[in-house]
Amino acid sequence: MATSYDYAPLFRSSVGFDRVFNLLENAQRARTVSDWPPYDIVKTGDDTYRITVAVAGFSQDDLNLTFQSNLLTIAGNKGEPQGEGYLHRGIAGRPFEHRFELADHVRVSGADLTNGLLSIDLIREIPEAMKPRKIDIQTNATLAETQNAPKIGSRTAA
Repeated sequence: MATSYDYAPLFRSSVGFDRVFNLLENAQRARTVSDWPPYDIVKTGDDTYRITVAVAGFSQDDLNLTFQSNLLTIAGNKGEPQGEGYLHRGIAGRPFEHRFELADHVRVSGADLTNGLLSIDLIREIPEAMKPRKIDIQTNATLAETQNAPKIGSRTAA
């Protein structure tokens, strides 16, 4: 049984977090039934991450990665083998799709398929305009000096 959370109290004391609350609500409602193929999400540095998906049996041509509007989609579709008579088929090759909501300013920096593992590297790059900056605090005396200082180009009566 899934537990439902009420985010209304958080709405009263926060501004601009609508997207976060929507993500939390959607995650509760739309939990995928199948987590196949298995995957790992690892934080590799302060602003870097890696998603690794076990895609044994899938070739590079069978996989499709798309990134649009903070949504990373990994899809795999392998055609059925022609003319092979399996006595036992234990290696899954069914189509799959994983969707990952990425935070703002997180982008895909690369992808690699090695030994049946698809690794997708992510990096968070915050624009200069959004980085913290130091604000100089002026005293009243400094403000008064600035306001009483003669303006360039102004004439004083003699």
